Amino acid sequence: MRDSDRLVVPLAGVGLDAIAEVGGKNASLGEMIQRLEPAGVRVPGGFATTAAAYRLFITANGLRPVLAGLLDGLDADDLAALQAAGQGARERLGQAELPPELAQAIVAAYRELSNELASGGGPAVVAVRSSATAEDLPEASFAGQQETFLHVEGEAALLEACRRCYASLFTDRAIVYRQQHGFDHLEVALSIGVQRMVRSDLASSGVMFSIDTETGFRDAVLLTAAWGLGENVVQGAVNPDEWLIFKPTLEQGFAPILSRRLGSKALRMVYADPGGGDGRAVRNEAVAPEDSRRFALSDAEALTLARWACVIERHYGERRGVPTPMDIEWAKDGLSGELFILQARPETVESRRGGAVLRSWHLEPHTAEEITSGRAIGASVSSGRARVIHDPGEIARFMDGDLLVTRRTDPDWEPILRKASGVVTDQGGRTCHAAIIAREMGLTAIVGTGDGTGRIADGDTITLSCCEGDVGHVYRGAVPFRVEEQAIGDLPATRTRILMNVGNPEEAFHLGSIPCDGVGLARLEFIIANHIRVHPMALLEPGRVADPAERAAIAALVAGYDTPADYYVDLLSQGMARIAAAFHPRPVILRFSDFKSNEYARLLGGAAFEPTEENPMIGWRGASRYYAPAFRAAFALECRALRRVRESMGLANVIPMVPFCRTPEEGDRVLAVMAGEGLVRGKDGLEVYVMCELPSNVIAAEAFAERFDGFSIGSNDLTQLTLGLDRDSALVADLFEERHPAVKDMIRLAIRTARRCGRKIGICGQAPSDYPDFARFLVEEGIDSISLNPDAVVPTRIAIAALEAERNVASPAGRA
Repeated sequence: MRDSDRLVVPLAGVGLDAIAEVGGKNASLGEMIQRLEPAGVRVPGGFATTAAAYRLFITANGLRPVLAGLLDGLDADDLAALQAAGQGARERLGQAELPPELAQAIVAAYRELSNELASGGGPAVVAVRSSATAEDLPEASFAGQQETFLHVEGEAALLEACRRCYASLFTDRAIVYRQQHGFDHLEVALSIGVQRMVRSDLASSGVMFSIDTETGFRDAVLLTAAWGLGENVVQGAVNPDEWLIFKPTLEQGFAPILSRRLGSKALRMVYADPGGGDGRAVRNEAVAPEDSRRFALSDAEALTLARWACVIERHYGERRGVPTPMDIEWAKDGLSGELFILQARPETVESRRGGAVLRSWHLEPHTAEEITSGRAIGASVSSGRARVIHDPGEIARFMDGDLLVTRRTDPDWEPILRKASGVVTDQGGRTCHAAIIAREMGLTAIVGTGDGTGRIADGDTITLSCCEGDVGHVYRGAVPFRVEEQAIGDLPATRTRILMNVGNPEEAFHLGSIPCDGVGLARLEFIIANHIRVHPMALLEPGRVADPAERAAIAALVAGYDTPADYYVDLLSQGMARIAAAFHPRPVILRFSDFKSNEYARLLGGAAFEPTEENPMIGWRGASRYYAPAFRAAFALECRALRRVRESMGLANVIPMVPFCRTPEEGDRVLAVMAGEGLVRGKDGLEVYVMCELPSNVIAAEAFAERFDGFSIGSNDLTQLTLGLDRDSALVADLFEERHPAVKDMIRLAIRTARRCGRKIGICGQAPSDYPDFARFLVEEGIDSISLNPDAVVPTRIAIAALEAERNVASPAGRA
């Protein structure tokens, strides 16, 4: 028999060159079995029917003219016509008989698979998956358009599931998708994949991407997991656990988990009664509270899956000749404890986006009430009329530009989503159907709110905001916003390094796409105040927190950690690591905490540990805390977090910086504490910088240069202390001037001393972007770097390049 006439083939016998024969999904499975199992990637085996088998089925039952009559000239936007055509096609295929030779071939392959798998005899339990011959191409992902049947057992059940798979080629959503992408309904064939059923009903499963789906950051694996069979994650029926893992250092042998988020995982899909092949062989059950509160994978298993994602991505990229981020489904077998890859296909949204223009959304100042919140998908904002809809059949109520509010979506909702400007769901995570389609269609989406359909009133005007970090917010009314676009094409090179100031780790992947030379100031204060929220000493000495409400709040935050201190180190290290990864391998200068006593007191439990100071701005802050008996243990937690980032995650591009260090001797004390925590300057390439923000830092710069590897000028504090004014006081605010000659003399002396001592020196602040004359002054003095807020990076780079070019023209001896 010619290959083109084969009806059934083993998955191990096909690869990516067989898409026309077995469809994209099955070709990909065969490719991984053949090529990647030797690299450790585990894929469940099985067999597939071919395109020839499908065409035999169509021809033997005389279905081609019937289908042509139903589908020729169909307007997919006419919902009634679409539903009638789809139902008619499915009924005719569902009633048709499998030709005897095809049924015999399927049964023979199934018996062979049963013999291979069954330890005690009996038929194998399998998953029956549809694989269209036009699907999973990088230009058009047909994911979810046809049906999958799980927990199919027995020959009769298998044949019935195969017939249903054939019929599912004409679901309404599949018809619409083919028309949208220009595929002829009668030329697309369907292959059926029959695979060993992985017993994830007894364990967990999920989806992972070898790219960050929100920002297009290509150096991360996004992994989601929930209990039970994977359909709940794919369909968005649960809020899954989530890991973000950094690929470059993962492949070097490190364990770079940049973030880990516990999902609610309220439902678990498990086996129902065996057999049937009717799609009802599985059911959902509630997950016990203690299981909801623990992760569905260990960190070691998450790292294993992420390594497989890297292997898969590299292989597919090599086959296609271009970088190919991947969309991958996985499962864990609860009997053997083994992990498996169930399918892999090219990711089709973020990987194709261009980067010539940086588009950002910003809410204007407002006082709008927040109605609910969930996971932000993308970074856009949309306002409009809310339509709370519970069934896609209500499409007639939905107008173009409305915001869809529903429990969750699946491919049947896509006709409505094509009209929407945004979507809110009660259920789902970053890899659910609503999230994937929202990215593909460019919609603002907030998923997994838990209560959106209950809190948002049908017909109300609302605003969806995804521009404020990982959390998406739904506000009442039309909140004003603006969209900014910035061209980031070819930018001129500069001798002066252009760095960026970064505070919020959740924005780091997005900001990392802006052309810059690294991070000149990453502040820990944002992570501590917004993510950790607890005073570090309240975690180390909880008995001193007197307020019962604060004690309860702290206990809730640290639940699940072995010790409260582990909570602090874990969240702090994740925040540090996310910023470091976003700009890797460029340097990231990370400033140790510089809260003042009044700011620390506002954290949970903070009042018990903080003094009342008349002028906290020049009181107990920065370096003086780090070796003080009352705070040294808290600073040790920062050191532990930094050490984890550098040593466990492999992010050695992080450079710690000591703020508000009054004297060289104080610098010695801080370095000694750091060394005691394993952070020894010079060991494993560790550099340590110091802020230059006090007159003493300038005057004693040579002594500081003996102890530190670089300086960063903090122009706000340096101005404050040079001019003798409190920058928090409105009474003297008009005297605050960074360009005052006295302040510029201080900066000039600092730059010249640092350069004479062979130390790097930069400045972090807004003044160089606000004042061209100040930027010119810094460039003329030969400063090494200027660190700016993100919105100023591109225009300032252009301006600095022009200044440097002008200097070179005026002074041939000037630096290039």
